[in-house]
Amino acid sequence: MKIRPLSLFITTALMLAAGPIHTANAAKAVTSTAKKPISESSKVPTKPLVNDFPTQARVEYVMQCMAEHGGANLDNSYHCVCAVDKIAGLMNFQDYSEALTFTYMFDTPGDKGGEFRDPPKSKELRDRLKAAQKEAEACFPVIPGKITPEASEAPAGTSK
Repeated sequence: MKIRPLSLFITTALMLAAGPIHTANAAKAVTSTAKKPISESSKVPTKPLVNDFPTQARVEYVMQCMAEHGGANLDNSYHCVCAVDKIAGLMNFQDYSEALTFTYMFDTPGDKGGEFRDPPKSKELRDRLKAAQKEAEACFPVIPGKITPEASEAPAGTSK
């Protein structure tokens, strides 16, 4: 049995996922667009990319996430990959990395910490990161009987 290179496997899988290609329609589309010059006014304005996370950032997130959720195993890997994909779908990488910096450096004391606490962009990005992380919690299953930090807090006015 001959083993195919991984790249060939991935290419084949992507081609199969794309479905059948209709060569007549593809040729017509290519020739019709080739005849039309692109004017400066018809260009679509570009927005910052979402889901532009580099592989290393995704791996770092997954490794940290798995450590926080009980260690490296297949279940944690699946859930943490899902979480980083959700976050990457909601924020571009530039905003994500800035939000992480603001979050990690928020508790720095003194004037130097003020550079991370005081700017309005700091609060905005930290709030967006927190909302994206909240959205990513849907990737983790709810385990019956497991006490979550929110559930362990007693309601106001009651004692534990």
